[in-house]
Amino acid sequence: MNKKLLTYMAVFGPGIVVMFADTDAGSVITAAQSGAVWGYKLLLLQIILIPIVYVVQELAVRLGLLTNQGHGELIKKYFGQKWAWLSVSTLAVACIGALITEFAGIAGAGMLFGIPSWLSVSVVVVLLTVMAWTGSYRSVERIAIIFGAFELIFLVVAWQAHPNVSAMIKGLTEVPWRSHGYIYLAVANIGAVIMPWMVFYHQSAVVDKGLSEKHLKAARWDTAIGAVVTQLIMIAILVATAATIGKYHPGQSLNTVQQIADALTPYLGKTVGIILFSLGLIGASLVAAVVVSLAAAWGLGEVGGFKHSLQDHPKEAPWFYIVYTLVLIIGGIVVVSGVNLITLSVAVQVMNAALLPIVLGFLYLLALKALPKEYKLSTFYAVVVGIVVVSTSLMGVYAGVTSVF
Repeated sequence: MNKKLLTYMAVFGPGIVVMFADTDAGSVITAAQSGAVWGYKLLLLQIILIPIVYVVQELAVRLGLLTNQGHGELIKKYFGQKWAWLSVSTLAVACIGALITEFAGIAGAGMLFGIPSWLSVSVVVVLLTVMAWTGSYRSVERIAIIFGAFELIFLVVAWQAHPNVSAMIKGLTEVPWRSHGYIYLAVANIGAVIMPWMVFYHQSAVVDKGLSEKHLKAARWDTAIGAVVTQLIMIAILVATAATIGKYHPGQSLNTVQQIADALTPYLGKTVGIILFSLGLIGASLVAAVVVSLAAAWGLGEVGGFKHSLQDHPKEAPWFYIVYTLVLIIGGIVVVSGVNLITLSVAVQVMNAALLPIVLGFLYLLALKALPKEYKLSTFYAVVVGIVVVSTSLMGVYAGVTSVF
């Protein structure tokens, strides 16, 4: 095995993990809703989002590797304490919202097998707490990748649904942009793919892993592969529901995880359908719960000034581990309270989109200010990234306004 390949293997991890987490329970539910209600008409958007999510996350990687500082630390350094707290406050809101959807997915999957939600959620909270308190960054990363790999099961589910290729191609050209319902789900999909906590996690992860400037090329490949994989999973979920629910019950909205599973099982086989769907959903929820909790703990640690590394023992960084555990507990309590999980999950994705102007705005400004001269954005690429940031942020604002009014 040559030295270059060994280097790439050593660097790979943060991008794969954050992208697996990107296809979390809320994203699974949003993609399933999209396929069930609109068939293949949101398929083109999923493809377009591949380069967009890469552009955003590559900036986070570049900033982390070349400054050796997390996102919150850089905002504090270049824009001051108040702006840093504003940014990390949006992170906290997004993390709590995301954790609710992760535990909702776990609870929903557990109920398919008759396990009460309080039990499945409690077990996961304890499991993830022990994992972080007793492990290192590398051990947590490996476990997260194993969790996330279960999401690849959705590719099997899509294949077993026997989608019509000609219908998929036709769906790529049909964009009912005048429909409020279509636009709402389109924005929810954007919020499901580009999330505030992804930026904080990715930038802090490459720092905590000990990566540096020399690892930039490999880290970019890690991010690019992750971007393709996460969107293939989203596409698989959309295709599976479009080929089943969208074909036989077009326009049918889904209100529970049980409904999604029940809608798929007549075409996949009851036992096989439930097992495959549950494994994929649980894997997605677990890896995202790890990433979201760490993002919150890293972000608050960076701005609050307390130790914030998985390399530190809990006695050395008590507040880091307390924050990590506390967000898990809060998310778990909300889920077992009995709220409507599907409605909440889609609403959280829209909330993520509404928060994007703050997160992406700071990310773009830092890319212009904090990077060394030789790594700054070229004029053309800066314009391209600016267009991506502005257009994505405007859609987020649109989502926030339309959801309120």
